[in-house]
Amino acid sequence: MNDEAREWINRYIDAYQIVTRRINARIRESIDEGLTSDQFQILRLIDGQPRCTSTYLAEAFSVGKSSITAIINRLAEAGIIERTRDESDRRQVYLTISDYGRGIYETAEHKVLEVISPYLMNFDKDNIELFITMFEKLAQLMQEAGGSNE
Repeated sequence: MNDEAREWINRYIDAYQIVTRRINARIRESIDEGLTSDQFQILRLIDGQPRCTSTYLAEAFSVGKSSITAIINRLAEAGIIERTRDESDRRQVYLTISDYGRGIYETAEHKVLEVISPYLMNFDKDNIELFITMFEKLAQLMQEAGGSNE
């Protein structure tokens, strides 16, 4: 690896750590709905995935199914999500946000938008689009690699 690539990687890691730590801290502070950041992210994924399963969530979070199951159990016990068994395959369980959970999720989502939007508004529209497009490309490359560094 050449020096220029090493410098880019170090700059990326430094910026990533600052951004994620501070945004996650601000999100935790703003979500007073009793949700953790992970629970909020789980709800985002459930909301965006028809017929969402714990297997899908485990893959999306790149964690073991037991870790997801623990979070799902807490959300279900709190009445925030519901489990529904597939009629044709009883082993298949789908996760949805309950009516009660919908209110909690939408309030939390609104607060997260309030936390993040002031930062993005410091940039013009073209730069925001370029940044997000490039970040999505990086995410896609990482997904295609399946977690390895191919």
